Amino acid sequence: MSFDLIPMLFAEGEVVPAVAAAASQFVSADTIWVLIGAALVFFMHPGFTMVEAGFTRAKNTGNIAMKNVLTFSLGTLFFTFIGFGIMFAPGFDIGGEEVSPYFGGIDLFSSGAIANVYGSGTYPGVVFLIFQTVFCATSATIVSGAMAERTKFGTYCIYCILLSAFVYPISGHWVWCSGGWLQKMGFHDFAGSTVVHMVGGLSAFIGAAFLGARIGKYTKDGKPRAILGSNVALGCLGVLILWFGWFGFNGCSTVCATGDSFLTSMGSIFVTTNLAASAGATFTMLITWLRYGKPDVSMTLNGALGGLVGITACCDVVSPVGAIVVGLFSAIFLVIAIEFIDKALHVDDPVGAIAVHGVCGVVGTLCVGLLADPKVNSDFTGLFYGGGFGLLKTQAIGILAVAAWVTVTMVIIFAVLKYTIGLRVSQVDEIDGLDISEHGLASAYADFNITDQLHGITAHEEGKTPLAQAVTVDRVPAKTTASKTVDPNQPKFTKVEIVCRQNKFDDLKAALSAIDVTGMTVTQVMGCGMQKGGSEFYRGVQVDIQLLPKVRVEVVVCKVPVELIIETAKKILYTGNIGDGKIFVYDVENVVKVRTGEEGYKALQDE
Repeated sequence: MSFDLIPMLFAEGEVVPAVAAAASQFVSADTIWVLIGAALVFFMHPGFTMVEAGFTRAKNTGNIAMKNVLTFSLGTLFFTFIGFGIMFAPGFDIGGEEVSPYFGGIDLFSSGAIANVYGSGTYPGVVFLIFQTVFCATSATIVSGAMAERTKFGTYCIYCILLSAFVYPISGHWVWCSGGWLQKMGFHDFAGSTVVHMVGGLSAFIGAAFLGARIGKYTKDGKPRAILGSNVALGCLGVLILWFGWFGFNGCSTVCATGDSFLTSMGSIFVTTNLAASAGATFTMLITWLRYGKPDVSMTLNGALGGLVGITACCDVVSPVGAIVVGLFSAIFLVIAIEFIDKALHVDDPVGAIAVHGVCGVVGTLCVGLLADPKVNSDFTGLFYGGGFGLLKTQAIGILAVAAWVTVTMVIIFAVLKYTIGLRVSQVDEIDGLDISEHGLASAYADFNITDQLHGITAHEEGKTPLAQAVTVDRVPAKTTASKTVDPNQPKFTKVEIVCRQNKFDDLKAALSAIDVTGMTVTQVMGCGMQKGGSEFYRGVQVDIQLLPKVRVEVVVCKVPVELIIETAKKILYTGNIGDGKIFVYDVENVVKVRTGEEGYKALQDE
């Protein structure tokens, strides 16, 4: 965030008369621009929620929703209460008093900081407060995904408070506050690849390492198992929402919308942000396609986010071609990092937050020193444009300094939490799911379960079932049978069960109908054969047993020859490939029609 670029409309404490009218317009435009940015960055939090819920199991969805809401809520309260002051107070105004290079100050409820920030008149300090608040909450919420499915909710809330109030503001002061020691050194992190994302990603790594892997994630010999997410489509929607919000995250970090140079910069930042995300997704897709034989969906989604994280530091200094290179670098290191963290370090990160935010945050910050184009921003020249190693060295020092601060503080925080109140839920609670164990929520998707209610009428009202109340039919008197002995002369009953691919069901149904099989029971099932569903990969890990979606068709016949049904099904279902299905044949002792009480052969007829 280049606060030193804001145009000076004031001289010696008095408004220059010639620009008095323009000043008011400038303040209004800048205020609206920054507030729009704050709203867009806030909208990224639903995106984080969807990504985490989609990449984890359904039994923890309510817990993930609660964590994301409370991350923002607690982050807002404690960043406003003390964090904003530590990051920016006192004297963070244009031409204001000198500030400490390491620590802003204790300023409860940020009253002094709000008054000082841009007190010279660019826009009200409260505008900048809300803009910085949403950035702080973004850094805090990154940890949620990496520690998902096994963390105590109360412990997570304490972590959010400590990161928002102390850890994030101090390193943020070094980089983004005028007078901060890294900013004075020339370290450049425009919108937070390091300040926001690496801080969150490194905190996520430390937290997940202290926490340990989910039950069943690794075999006894340390081989990782794939634990599939519950809803990839929801995760994809979350990524697209994050992509949309990132235009505010990067574009509005100009914190100014007036002046020709800013209008040009804003457009350029939108373009580089979009190109890096697109390149990150595309190159990740190609890498996983080559590596695993098929393009990995979840890692491709991570690739888009990795490109966005990477471009965040350098979006104002790279060309469009440079932005594509940033996306390429992010994609390469993302795939390597996900596999290394999972397979070598045995740190369980269900959503890839460590690689996306931590690793790609480092990559993007270093790209300032490599790809900064003086034609885009004359203040910075990267190594690839003849600028030498100076800027790259400064970027590396800044990364190491922030990483050291975060490592020390977060190790202390997570160690104290682990050995006092505990980080992890019990094994029973983890297996049952955090929705029920932490929040008393039976299911986040209750309407998808069979319940005892229909249109709000319970089964206990007036001694009737809901179905009986809602539906009236003409009843046929039931017949009673004195003997349950089956007539040995009646035709033989046979049940034929066919398990097949979903895309073959319509053809199978039509073919069975054509040979006079008029009754059938159809269910959607999951399963696999001897091949265990094939050798597929999920996030770089081979899936041990892949349960594939199938359709099970059951028919009971007595007149239609069983051999005819089998031959018909084989003809329709055959492709010659693994997964064509199975046909099972069973003898049936008797058939009873509930409505009429008829048994045997007559029970199968509709006469």
